[in-house]
Formats: sequence, C-alpha cells, structure tokens
Amino acid sequence: MTAGSGIYTGPVFDMAREQFHTVADTMGIPPGERDRLLYPKRAIAVSVPVHMDDGSEAVFQGYRVQHHLSLGPTKGGTRYSPKLDLGEVAALAVWMSWKCALCGLPYGGAKGGVTCDPYRLSRRELEAVSRRYMQEMIPFVGPHTDVMAPDLGTNEQVMAWFMDTYSMYQGKTVTEIVTGKPVAAGGTEGRREATGRGIAHLVGRAMERLRMPPAGATAIVQGFGNVGSVTAVALAGRGLRIVGVSDHTACYHDPKGLDVPALLRHVAAHGVLAGWSGQAACDPAALLTLPCDVLVPAAVERVITGSNAGALQCRILAEGANGPTTPDADRVLRARRDEVFVIPDILCNAGGVVVSYFEWVQDLQQFFWDEAEVLSRLHQVLDRAFNRVMARADQDHLPHRDAATAIGVQRVRDASKVRGLFP
Repeated sequence: MTAGSGIYTGPVFDMAREQFHTVADTMGIPPGERDRLLYPKRAIAVSVPVHMDDGSEAVFQGYRVQHHLSLGPTKGGTRYSPKLDLGEVAALAVWMSWKCALCGLPYGGAKGGVTCDPYRLSRRELEAVSRRYMQEMIPFVGPHTDVMAPDLGTNEQVMAWFMDTYSMYQGKTVTEIVTGKPVAAGGTEGRREATGRGIAHLVGRAMERLRMPPAGATAIVQGFGNVGSVTAVALAGRGLRIVGVSDHTACYHDPKGLDVPALLRHVAAHGVLAGWSGQAACDPAALLTLPCDVLVPAAVERVITGSNAGALQCRILAEGANGPTTPDADRVLRARRDEVFVIPDILCNAGGVVVSYFEWVQDLQQFFWDEAEVLSRLHQVLDRAFNRVMARADQDHLPHRDAATAIGVQRVRDASKVRGLFP
C-alpha cells in the first residue's frame, strides 16, 4: 500500500496527488522517491469542545497538517468550513509547500482548520472555538516549527485570539506565532490586501507578456470575499472594467461594468452581495464562461472542470483560489494553451504567504516596515517567481501549472536529499 493512501482521501487530495505525479513523470522522479515528497510529515486531528450560548456543549473536529520541514518551519492558513476534512487540509498543505518553494521562502507547507460554519457561530462561540483549537495545537506549533495564518472563514481577529492564547501559555507575548494579525497586535501593513494585490500585479505581468493594454479590458471575479474584493479594486485601479462578480449569495454581470465601490459599500454594510441589485443578477453557473479578458476564480476548489473548461471565454485565467481547476480541466486547457494564459494558483495567490513571511520576519526582529516597502518587496518576489515560471515553461514546453509545480518540487527535493530522512 502506498504511504498515506488510507489517510488522505477525497477529491481535493486526489487533485493534488495527480498534479504531483504528472510533474514527477515530467521530471523523471523515480517511484521510490515520490511518497516522501508527496505525503505529509505530520497530521494532527483534535477534538475542539466548547460551551455554546444556549448552555449546550458542542465538539468540533480540528486538523493541522505539516507537509515537510526541509526548508524551515511549516507555514499555512487555518480555515473554518462546515465541509472541511483531513484530505482537503493535506492537499492545501502540499500546495503551500510548492508555493513557498517557488517563491523562495524558507518554509514547508502546512494547513489547518476546524470543521464548523463560522457564520452560524456567535462572536463568543467563534472566540471559544479559536482559543480551544489553538490550545490543542500548542504542542505542535511554534515560531520556528509551524506558523499559522488566516484562510477561508478566519480573519485578523481569529489570528489575534490564536496569538493571545499561545502567548498566555508561554508567559510572554509571542507575536511571531501567527501572521495575518491586526497591525495593532504585531501585524504588518498590507497583509490583508496582499493576495488580491498580488493577483492584480501578476495579471499585469501576463498582460504585458501578451501585449494586452489594460485600459478597456474586462474582468470577472468569482468570489467577493477578502481576496476577490481586493483583486477587483486593484484590477479596476489598473484600468480594467469589472463586468462580473459573485459570492455564495448572489451573482451580478453587466457588460458595461459594475460599480465596484458601491459593491464594496454594500458588502461592508450587509456582509454579502445579496440584495445589491435586481437588474444585474446573473446565473452563477454561467459566470465563469461569460466573455472577459481576465477571469479570476477566487472562491473555492474545483470550479473549473472538464465540463466547462472548453467553454471559457477569457484570455487570462488568474487562479485566486487554491485548486480551482481540476486535472480534467487542465487536460482541456493544455490543448488551449494558445487561447487561455493560465496563472496557476501556487503563483497567482502567493502574495498572501509572501507578505506573511514579511510579517514573520518583522515580528522576529521587532523592526517594522511601512506599506510602501511591503508592497515593493512583494512585487520583487512575485516578479522573480513569474519570470522563473515563464522561463521553465518556455524551456521545457510545459503548461504553466506544471512549470510552477516543477520548480517548487525540485527545490524541496534538493533540500530533502542533502538533509537526509529526518525533515
């Protein structure tokens, strides 16, 4: 039996495994080396019992997966989702490893979370879940072991609760245990906007490569949370017209362009897109295949499939979410390489972990940068990674996803070989 095959199951981990083996075949990695590169070093499952507001007790399931320690401590987000399982967490940790390695960050990948619906919890219940989850994780995490960050369903406040809980156990303030914190609690300027701004920057690089002027170009953003909304603002600031947006409650499309500031004000007031407009409402299933120059899936995994990949009408596919494109869709997109320019997820949404790295460094040194310096350094790291991916794709005639993954896998493989079996 293959290592880990009985533990890591589900469609999301199957995606990560297939992507890895596709690249491993291209790289000529022997079968005997593959399990160690793919399967995580450590997986933790914990119970998270809390007192609910109605006086009852509830027990939630929590997870943390640490993929490898060959390059440094592990790093990765923590998500709260009602459908979260160990296979999904493990896949996200694997992708984070390739992402960090591609960007030259001194981390292995990690991911964690709690199976719960954060939108159905009161603020007190959310705090109780967060503090108890971190309490259960304390034996397995640390500033030089595993550093958490926000993800789907979590935010700056949750990170502040994590940091405070860990610090109470240490008897001192340890800001560097998590990133994505509020600036007032040791966070860094620009972290909240980093992923969306990074996506927009890389879209700009792709447009330069394709000789596409941004003025008058159109974009559709699926997912209007933190990542999607910041991406929409940043793309609009570059001159693109945002013609479609959606979240889990509503979908809007207008070829003439949507009023992004009005959308932001509505979400700030109501928390969701629902109720913004009755005139521009659109079928969410059709949004991804409507005509646009730039398509940004920034919501969840597995939305671009073998069924709709052939119908995409975008010139640039900028993967803001983790794992939005299935292997079946990748096979379709390989045949459309001259039509659809893919910015793969481990490159496209790397801005968040890059600025998380900056935050970690600032916390360790207790020396903080202003937002302009953070943004300048972010662009430098993303430009290097983009150039590496384009060069590898051109040199080896690879799709962009395979080129990006190969760079990440090779860096982890090299470090693992020289260090030996322990990391």
